[in-house]
Amino acid sequence: MNEYRIKGLSCGGCTLRMEEEIKQLEHGSDAKLSYNSGKLTVDPQISMAAVKKILKSDNAYIEASSEANKGHDHSSHSHAGHDHDHDHSHSEGHSNMLKLLIVSGIIYVAALFLDGVLDKQAVILLYLTATIISGYTTFFRGLKNLIKMKFNIDTLMTIALIGAVSIGEWKEATLVAILFGLNELLEGYGMEKARRSMEALFQVAPKEALKVENSQEIIVPIASLQIGDLVKIKPGEKIPSDGIVSEGKSSVNEAAITGESLPVEKDAGEPVYGGSINNEGLLLVRIDKAYKDSSLAKILHLVQEAQETKTPTELFINKFAKYYTPLIMIVAALVALIPPLLFQGDWITWLYQGLSVLIVGCPCALILSSPIAIVSGITRNARNGVLVKGGVFLEQLGKIDTLAFDKTGTLTKGEPHVAKLEAYDEERFFQAAGAIEKSSSHPLAKAIMKEIASRNMTIPEPDEIQTISGRGIKAKVNGLAYWLGNEKSIEHITIPDSVQNRIEQLKNDGLTLVLVADDQQVLGMFGISDEIREESRSVIASLHKLGIKRTIMLTGDHQKTAEKVASAVGVSEFYGNLLPEDKVKKIKELSASHHVAMIGDGINDAPALASAQLGIAMGKGTDSAIETADIVLMQDHLGKLPEAVSIAKKVNRVIRFNICVSLGLKIIALLLTIPGWLTLWIAILSDMGATIFVTLVSLTILIERKKRLRTNKSR
Repeated sequence: MNEYRIKGLSCGGCTLRMEEEIKQLEHGSDAKLSYNSGKLTVDPQISMAAVKKILKSDNAYIEASSEANKGHDHSSHSHAGHDHDHDHSHSEGHSNMLKLLIVSGIIYVAALFLDGVLDKQAVILLYLTATIISGYTTFFRGLKNLIKMKFNIDTLMTIALIGAVSIGEWKEATLVAILFGLNELLEGYGMEKARRSMEALFQVAPKEALKVENSQEIIVPIASLQIGDLVKIKPGEKIPSDGIVSEGKSSVNEAAITGESLPVEKDAGEPVYGGSINNEGLLLVRIDKAYKDSSLAKILHLVQEAQETKTPTELFINKFAKYYTPLIMIVAALVALIPPLLFQGDWITWLYQGLSVLIVGCPCALILSSPIAIVSGITRNARNGVLVKGGVFLEQLGKIDTLAFDKTGTLTKGEPHVAKLEAYDEERFFQAAGAIEKSSSHPLAKAIMKEIASRNMTIPEPDEIQTISGRGIKAKVNGLAYWLGNEKSIEHITIPDSVQNRIEQLKNDGLTLVLVADDQQVLGMFGISDEIREESRSVIASLHKLGIKRTIMLTGDHQKTAEKVASAVGVSEFYGNLLPEDKVKKIKELSASHHVAMIGDGINDAPALASAQLGIAMGKGTDSAIETADIVLMQDHLGKLPEAVSIAKKVNRVIRFNICVSLGLKIIALLLTIPGWLTLWIAILSDMGATIFVTLVSLTILIERKKRLRTNKSR
């Protein structure tokens, strides 16, 4: 499929009409024209001459640079490279339209003041001039549609203009043309603002890299970088693609990936993400992913795809608008004909009322109720490092009332740490444990060594080590025998009641025990648990405040451990001893009566994520997380989740509000036809007011509040 940037799209309804026409062409069945992103996707075999002709019917056209670069290559930089031209062209188009409207408005005001001073024909000429300047494009588009018997907003406006002029209402006809032109201009400004906010995300993609090859430094396009290439990143420059620091030390701003503004320290051997900014040091990075496969490229691609997906609400509105416009024309005809024919009404009066109904029936505000809000919501979340893969998932996120959490790696860090310890012979306890565990890569051994390292002790080398399956380790340290492991590893000694009671107490606390003993007594014990994330409790509390009624923890750990973690983080329910299939079963049970989202690490929770109505993964850019879930938190913590839910709920509220306002104003205006009070002035003002209002309300989603609903830890 080839992709093109389209300029000059005047409204959502016109875009839908053109998409339908393009689909009627040979090889056009899979064509997509997105008003949200201003993009056209078509089969390479389609006749581009025919496509251009359809676009021209709405004064839309293909961007020249887009046409030159057929097909979309995610390794290219069309986003960043063409944004300036794109913005400039739109600004120029809006500027020309604004100038025409100002000139038209001045002539209209002059005609109002000169009415009664100049000859009537001269005043009519002024009105006609103002009408032509501001409304000729709409008039001719509508006329073409009328000839083809295609009914949209342009058709309605053209009939209204012809009707108003035919009954001598020059003043109203001119006002209709001017205000409709202003309406289109402001509508374009609103959608362009949303598009530009989205396009600002694409500016993070670097264009070039400083490649080091045979001790030579060469500036190359990042699309040409291969796995294994070495690149130099100077202070203030962007890292071109994912890789590993080969040399150097610096702090790196990863906001483009994670949404976190605080810098992260990077040293040799540590991973870095493409699009991150090197702050102060000089870094040499070994590329381990071509740009098109990097985390940043995938994020930008998914965000771009997301803005083009339509939500169920949007699909319903578009389908409704398709039948709504012809229906309004029928209603307008009935209003104009029935009173004069059946009730001896005045023909001119009721024709005027019918024309007013046509203008009230404009579906622009209704069609705009959803797309600007959706694009704004996806953009706002993307800024925060929350990747929503489509408007449908944003809408679902705003509807959830139940959120299920995996425990390990989600509510907890997934890293064992020593929560409690008992030392009965402190020096020998730590020395024996350190000597035995220092060379082990087992997670429990790492937790023990971290605890011992914090005490700055000298640890001897073991004389010999023997692993005892299912029990632990036996070793000789400084010529003495020691045992380390679970309770079975110390069956060779008699355990005093006081020590046994302490063992039982720690087990009841949900801790995993590692005991250390010599050949006569217990020297001490480590109580190890998975460390709870610092932000987990505040995140759960914030979610409850946002209206998430049930927060549920699902874990494979035993019930005591589950109870301890659940109590610490404040979830409303918890279930332990669950196998992956048990988690799936539980999610399906909950989904039967609730809107359920599941959040996990995106790898071992894949079945449960897939079973939930909404899957949320914590990934910090990992491929598996990005591919598995509907929404991805690009950080390694839950801190951004409450704000993401809050934004989604606001988007849904705004869409509902917009629909109510756009339909409500129309109903009120239509009711004015009963006593015959509806005028063309009221009709156009109510329609334009609704369109401008829903656009402005939708754009408020982009505004960042000073006091954010943020619960993420300081990093």
